[in-house]
Amino acid sequence: MAQRNTWQRERVREELADARGFVSAQTLHAALRDANTGIGLATVYRALAGLAASGEADSLQSPEGEALYRACHTEGHHHHLICRSCGLTVEIEATDVEQWARRTAAQHGFRDAEHVVDIFGLCATCADAAAEA
Repeated sequence: MAQRNTWQRERVREELADARGFVSAQTLHAALRDANTGIGLATVYRALAGLAASGEADSLQSPEGEALYRACHTEGHHHHLICRSCGLTVEIEATDVEQWARRTAAQHGFRDAEHVVDIFGLCATCADAAAEA
């Protein structure tokens, strides 16, 4: 079922596009609240779910289990390197991971297998800052 393209969804889309890296629905909602949009948290969740389902946003779980979202800049399947400190995100291809996933699924008799690989770490800037502290 397609979501209607309301002004609220468009505003969530714009705010997500302006965000640096992956953000939570709560963080996005706080920014929208600070801008006096009147958009509720439930609306933000619905809009983000719709954007993720349509491929306009990437969605992943943080190491803490929180759902995070980011405006998608690449079509098709891809992976991410994500800085745990500043949120910098780099989209990456991972040919070795793709081959491993297909091979592992086939070895266990699985077909049409899908996977998600996101790598969390510290970007060079944050790692250097942590080393200096």
